[in-house]
Amino acid sequence: MSDKDHHELGPLSQIPLGEGRNFEVGGRRVAVFRVRDGRVFATQADCPHRGGPLADGLLGRETIVCPLHEQRFNLATGKTDNGACDLVTYEVKVSGDGQLTLSLGEAD
Repeated sequence: MSDKDHHELGPLSQIPLGEGRNFEVGGRRVAVFRVRDGRVFATQADCPHRGGPLADGLLGRETIVCPLHEQRFNLATGKTDNGACDLVTYEVKVSGDGQLTLSLGEAD
């Protein structure tokens, strides 16, 4: 993957534990989540069901629940537990000095 696919998002500290934030990255809206145990996940920003703002949803240990229609998605895989459309997930890394880097290639 080329360097143009990697985007610096700034410090991890801008996302409080247990919350998500939206970013504009390479012409896409991406939601980045920091779960309470410190892990970080990134997905498309809007729910594929009805376009709900996922960063405003209920964040669990490894799930996000859409605030509009309660669709539940696994943050690591993007899969939903009810057969609806899955989320696009992205690789996000935290450097040793706490900086976030997002890759726009879909996560494996």
